[in-house]
Amino acid sequence: MIVGRAIQTEALTTLLDEAVHDRGGALVLRGEAGIGKSALLGETRARAVERGMRVLTTTGVQAEVHLPYAGVQQLLHRVRPGLGAAAGESPFQVGVEVLGLLGTIDEPVLLAVEDAQWLDRASWDVLAFVARRLAADPVALVMTVRDSADVERLLAAAALPQLPLEPLEPSDARALLDQIAPELSPALGDRVLAEAAGNPLGLVELGGLAARTGHTALSPSSLPLSTRVEQTFVGLADQLPAETRALLLVAALDDGDDLDEVLAATARFLDRPATVDDVEPAVAGRLISVDEQYQVRFRHPLMRSALRQSAAVTQRRRVHACLAEIVTGHDRRLWHRAAAAAGPDETLAVDLAAAAIRAADRQAGAIALAAMERAAQLSEDPQERGSRLLWAAGIAGEQGDMDSVRRLLALLEGADLRPSDWLRLTWYPEVYLATGWTGSSRLGIYAEHIDSMRGADDLGLALETMNSISLRFFWSNPDDDTRMRYVRVVEQVGAQVVDWRVIYALAMAGPVERGAYCLDRLTALQDRLDLEPWESCDLGIAASALGAFALSNAFLTTSAAALRRKGRIVSLTNALTSLAYNAATAGDVRAAMPTATEGIALASEVDRPAYALQAELQLGMAEALRGNGKTATEIAERGETVLHSAGMHPMLALTQRIRGVVAFVEGRPEEAVQELLRVFDPADVAYHPYVRLTLVGHLAEAAAHSGALDEVRAVVAELTPLATTSRSPALAVGLRYAEAVLADSAEAYDSALAADLHDWPFERARLQLAYGAWLRRKRRAAESRPLLRAAATTFDALGATPWAERARSELRATGESRRKPIDAIDSLTPQEQQIARLAGDGLSNREIAERLFLSPRTVTTHLYRLFPKVGVKSRGELAALMVEGLR
Repeated sequence: MIVGRAIQTEALTTLLDEAVHDRGGALVLRGEAGIGKSALLGETRARAVERGMRVLTTTGVQAEVHLPYAGVQQLLHRVRPGLGAAAGESPFQVGVEVLGLLGTIDEPVLLAVEDAQWLDRASWDVLAFVARRLAADPVALVMTVRDSADVERLLAAAALPQLPLEPLEPSDARALLDQIAPELSPALGDRVLAEAAGNPLGLVELGGLAARTGHTALSPSSLPLSTRVEQTFVGLADQLPAETRALLLVAALDDGDDLDEVLAATARFLDRPATVDDVEPAVAGRLISVDEQYQVRFRHPLMRSALRQSAAVTQRRRVHACLAEIVTGHDRRLWHRAAAAAGPDETLAVDLAAAAIRAADRQAGAIALAAMERAAQLSEDPQERGSRLLWAAGIAGEQGDMDSVRRLLALLEGADLRPSDWLRLTWYPEVYLATGWTGSSRLGIYAEHIDSMRGADDLGLALETMNSISLRFFWSNPDDDTRMRYVRVVEQVGAQVVDWRVIYALAMAGPVERGAYCLDRLTALQDRLDLEPWESCDLGIAASALGAFALSNAFLTTSAAALRRKGRIVSLTNALTSLAYNAATAGDVRAAMPTATEGIALASEVDRPAYALQAELQLGMAEALRGNGKTATEIAERGETVLHSAGMHPMLALTQRIRGVVAFVEGRPEEAVQELLRVFDPADVAYHPYVRLTLVGHLAEAAAHSGALDEVRAVVAELTPLATTSRSPALAVGLRYAEAVLADSAEAYDSALAADLHDWPFERARLQLAYGAWLRRKRRAAESRPLLRAAATTFDALGATPWAERARSELRATGESRRKPIDAIDSLTPQEQQIARLAGDGLSNREIAERLFLSPRTVTTHLYRLFPKVGVKSRGELAALMVEGLR
């Protein structure tokens, strides 16, 4: 019977009962070593069995922390052997597999994970991913973790419900001690209670030891309790035969739990055979157990750590060397070889670096970090060591592990680095540690170093470096000399090698001067079938920077689909944010909102606050366009606060466009003009030379309603030559609208509408609205109505409600009444809209689940709830509704 944990037991029981009724969830039991987490997990397993649940278990093991998916494979090996073993699988792919796999199990499931702090990071990421998606599944996930700073960081990123365990109350501690050692004298019992301080394992172990040996068991009292208990375990092991002690040390250092493997390695360690007879003393002493699959389990994790800590360094290295000769699997052998190494070993360092790159390719970032850091430690060449430490720092930064970034960069102080590595070292603190946005101050130096790489025939590194910093040129507003110096360096690299990164860099740094050239190259590349998804993503971003949103979407849509399949969530988040930017900038609210919402969710999933901010600013623009000014303004204010504090002033252009649209929609066109003009003013902190090219239409529309057309004339005069040079589609369509408004003639409107506006439905509808209103004012009502009807229909389809209402208002003024359509789609959440769209496209629930990283049962639940919301009874009716309302 568990003493003093009634509240925790009730919470766990409720979790099980909810899961039995298809309301799954997760709970993390956390606390210090010995606080009772394992006992509660054992009680939870027993209660799950009573409820007819299938119980699947795994235990985190320190020795397995470098093996991708070791914990998940152990958890589910009886359901699907080899889960996550495929090369290149990311935690998100495996997470989707797990969700699908759990959906095939007939009975409710308990996933019981002990010592999750020692899981390999890939398994942790999978389980955290799954835990956040169990609301509609008959699955309960319970994990135990030991408190530490690292665990605190992991739990904060995972955002999982937690149940902390505190020391037992004095009365409960006394009750437990009386159960364990009822014969203790009052004085000795008080001493044990004081030493254990409410820790159940301390009470059990110290109480039992005190019952056997008296007061001597409790000295010295200055040691931490966990150390005292570990010493107790070491003392128990010391009483065993030498062969059994050796076997226990091998088992403690093994990254597996197979008894035959442990025996084989022990035989090598002892240099003579080891048999099951050597195991029996440890089993009899309840230090370990061996189950029916001949898997070795330690009685308590502290037993394992006690053996590891008490062994001499030479012993541990010998054991790892023996295990390296016995274990199967290349990576397992490699880690034991690395643990056995006593000094620099370049051959081993090369193997570890290769393992790190493989781990990074399948997004097992923590394993990649550990492998490359160990490779750096074993490096014989100081410069190679520096390169490997920088690579590890980059991986740590991508994971959001800033403590590791700081630690690794500190190791590089005064290091002998190659020039290219020194260049990376200069921007890593800024990129990963937010040491201040230097804007354009270092861009000239970066251009010089890329030029030096090119001159040294290190074109691969030059291309990689260009790819890393080109986005900075777009968002930093450097002076023209610095920017064009970089453009020329990029062109010189392009003269030496044909590579997509040259086009990307030119588009980001010179979207006006090199825009026409880049558009031609991107158009030629869009039909290529051999592009990697991340290459397509960057090319899509390049096309977006040029204002070619349809071309950009072609790249990004292809990229996003492939990145989803591969589970590359960081890159997918980037692609989705860019798609949301394109949609919001082009006025497509219905496309922008679900895409931006998913981008925010995935950015939070992978701890990328900068990506989340970008996606949220696109959501803010969409909210402004749909007339939700309050929400849009709140987003703009939050974004402005972050951008000001970080010194990222050029990105304030994204908050200003939100403010400008909100002001216009809410009937304050004069204010809208002033808000938008800030983006056009080089003296203003919110100025952006390229974002302004996408805002000409909004500025001209606000000016037309406020009489501020002189400002628009000046803007048109300034930007018209840029449109000719850059061939920017976004700028061209904005100028076309502005010129029609300024000309104020039927010929100008007819000419503007005669252009190819197939890819610009919002801009076409805006022209139709302006022209229709102009015709109405000229008392040509019959001519105005078709234009106004078409505008209202398009704006309704795009979700741009304020413009649709204005078109209907103009129609009423012509004598024609047009009702606002009942918009069932707007009643859905952004995620429901995504699911509805995919279901309407004919995807199955499982296919939708894989596409959106959800469980199939969650998709089923969403569809069940959204059918009545939109008034349909079948997927066929839903498909028809999607065609009418979303496309």
